Amino acid sequence: MGEEEAIKGEDTVEEIRRMSGYGGDVIAVGGFPASESEIGSGSESESESDLAAAEIMIVWAIQGPTSFAPNALVSQSSLELRLDACGHSLSILQSPCSLSTPGVTGSVMWDSGVVLGKFLEHSVDSKDLSFEGKKIIELGSGCGLVGCIAALLGGNVVLTDLPDRLRLLKKNIQTNLHRGDTRGSASVEELVWGDDPDPDLIEPFPDYVLGSDVIYSEEAVHHLIKTLLQLSGDQTTIFLAGELRNDAVLEYFLESALKDFAIGRVEQTQWHPEYRSRRVVLYVLEKKSKRWLADDSSLNQSC
Repeated sequence: MGEEEAIKGEDTVEEIRRMSGYGGDVIAVGGFPASESEIGSGSESESESDLAAAEIMIVWAIQGPTSFAPNALVSQSSLELRLDACGHSLSILQSPCSLSTPGVTGSVMWDSGVVLGKFLEHSVDSKDLSFEGKKIIELGSGCGLVGCIAALLGGNVVLTDLPDRLRLLKKNIQTNLHRGDTRGSASVEELVWGDDPDPDLIEPFPDYVLGSDVIYSEEAVHHLIKTLLQLSGDQTTIFLAGELRNDAVLEYFLESALKDFAIGRVEQTQWHPEYRSRRVVLYVLEKKSKRWLADDSSLNQSC
């Protein structure tokens, strides 16, 4: 990381940064080392709370998510979602009846999963990303679309979810990745957020962690961030796509995550041109290194 550039608008100045595991530009939300201009100005760094609140205001102002209908890219009442990706016609089975069970949302597809999957494909095609031979873990895999696309892009993917969600997940992997022409690989493993992950998930640490629609309640945020920290080495890059439903929950996640991660937002101009939604936001996270934390501490003490 380290390249930055200011984008000046009428009311805000957005800073462009680069993440080590993604070649495209991101809008800095926070958590990055201070730029030379910030160090030279002697300005006091903003708190995680202020940065999170500012990001929520910007996203809701720019995208106006409540003005657009949800689920524009999926049909949750259907038993199957068909999607072309990576030269394959994918058939993702859904279980709409499971939506009536409180707390069960992974049995159907959401727009954020489609957006993330097609973004990954587009980024590989644009050479901003390479999954070839990379170790990848998907959190809250649900129906498995994102993990299937990552495997087709050459990644060695472990799709994870709660124990009672694995049956549908395994079926979708078998349906879509059985042909023998998959560039990577896919396996399924149980993972409960907040619990210690099995050694095979972190030895070695994954190159990438993926998640769509995983920020849905304040109660789950603490466990999600603990799991993200457990899975993240110094070279791990995280992509999270989220549904813009509840600004308070997203703000709570950002404020909590900024303590340990640098976070950048990917503008929709870098998404797949045919798969964009005003009700979805896409973030890239990378764990702050010990050197960053020391630098941040010394800067705060000198202010």
